[in-house]
Amino acid sequence: DKELNRQLADSLVDAGYVVDRAYDGEEGHYLGDTEPYDAVVLDIGLPQMDGISVVEPWRRDGRKMPVLMLTARDRWSDKVSGIDAGV
Repeated sequence: DKELNRQLADSLVDAGYVVDRAYDGEEGHYLGDTEPYDAVVLDIGLPQMDGISVVEPWRRDGRKMPVLMLTARDRWSDKVSGIDAGV
Protein backbone atom coordinates (compact mmCIF):
# COMPACT_ATOMS: atom_id res chain seq x y z
CA ASP A 1 0.00 0.00 0.00
CA LYS A 2 1.51 3.31 -1.09
CA GLU A 3 0.51 5.20 2.06
CA LEU A 4 2.17 2.65 4.36
CA ASN A 5 5.21 2.71 2.06
CA ARG A 6 5.39 6.51 2.42
CA GLN A 7 4.91 6.45 6.20
CA LEU A 8 7.58 3.80 6.74
CA ALA A 9 10.03 5.58 4.43
CA ASP A 10 9.39 8.93 6.14
CA SER A 11 9.97 7.38 9.57
CA LEU A 12 13.26 5.84 8.45
CA VAL A 13 14.41 9.11 6.86
CA ASP A 14 13.50 10.97 10.07
CA ALA A 15 15.67 8.47 11.96
CA GLY A 16 18.62 9.31 9.70
CA TYR A 17 18.50 6.51 7.13
CA VAL A 18 18.80 6.90 3.36
CA VAL A 19 15.75 5.25 1.78
CA ASP A 20 14.79 4.11 -1.71
CA ARG A 21 11.18 3.09 -2.34
CA ALA A 22 9.63 0.64 -4.78
CA TYR A 23 5.93 0.16 -5.38
CA ASP A 24 5.97 -3.39 -6.75
CA GLY A 25 8.11 -6.50 -6.58
CA GLU A 26 9.70 -6.10 -10.00
CA GLU A 27 10.94 -2.60 -9.16
CA GLY A 28 12.14 -3.78 -5.74
CA HIS A 29 13.94 -6.74 -7.28
CA TYR A 30 15.64 -4.46 -9.82
CA LEU A 31 16.78 -2.04 -7.10
CA GLY A 32 18.12 -4.91 -5.01
CA ASP A 33 20.06 -6.20 -8.01
CA THR A 34 21.60 -2.82 -8.81
CA GLU A 35 22.20 -1.20 -5.40
CA PRO A 36 24.31 -2.44 -2.44
CA TYR A 37 21.70 -2.10 0.32
CA ASP A 38 22.55 -2.53 3.99
CA ALA A 39 18.99 -3.76 4.68
CA VAL A 40 15.68 -4.25 2.86
CA VAL A 41 12.06 -4.02 4.05
CA LEU A 42 9.59 -5.97 1.87
CA ASP A 43 5.94 -6.92 1.90
CA ILE A 44 5.06 -10.50 1.01
CA GLY A 45 2.00 -9.32 -0.92
CA LEU A 46 3.66 -7.01 -3.46
CA PRO A 47 2.07 -6.57 -6.89
CA GLN A 48 3.87 -7.94 -9.99
CA MET A 49 6.28 -10.13 -7.96
CA ASP A 50 5.72 -11.19 -4.35
CA GLY A 51 8.28 -10.54 -1.64
CA ILE A 52 9.41 -14.17 -1.46
CA SER A 53 10.11 -14.18 -5.21
CA VAL A 54 12.10 -10.97 -4.78
CA VAL A 55 14.36 -12.43 -2.07
CA GLU A 56 14.98 -15.94 -3.44
CA PRO A 57 17.27 -14.91 -6.34
CA TRP A 58 19.22 -12.57 -4.08
CA ARG A 59 19.95 -15.42 -1.70
CA ARG A 60 20.87 -17.77 -4.55
CA ASP A 61 23.33 -15.10 -5.76
CA GLY A 62 24.87 -14.86 -2.28
CA ARG A 63 23.45 -11.50 -1.24
CA LYS A 64 23.34 -11.51 2.56
CA MET A 65 21.70 -8.16 3.38
CA PRO A 66 19.14 -8.43 6.17
CA VAL A 67 15.53 -8.51 4.96
CA LEU A 68 12.56 -7.59 7.13
CA MET A 69 9.48 -9.19 5.57
CA LEU A 70 6.15 -7.54 6.46
CA THR A 71 2.75 -9.07 5.89
CA ALA A 72 -0.85 -8.72 6.94
CA ARG A 73 -1.31 -12.41 6.22
CA ASP A 74 -1.60 -14.89 9.07
CA ARG A 75 -0.88 -18.11 7.22
CA TRP A 76 1.77 -20.41 8.62
CA SER A 77 2.81 -21.33 5.06
CA ASP A 78 3.78 -17.69 4.37
CA LYS A 79 6.06 -17.71 7.40
CA VAL A 80 7.67 -20.98 6.32
CA SER A 81 8.13 -19.67 2.77
CA GLY A 82 9.90 -16.60 4.14
CA ILE A 83 12.25 -18.70 6.22
CA ASP A 84 12.91 -21.03 3.28
CA ALA A 85 13.73 -17.98 1.12
CA GLY A 86 16.37 -16.89 3.63
CA VAL A 87 14.52 -14.09 5.38
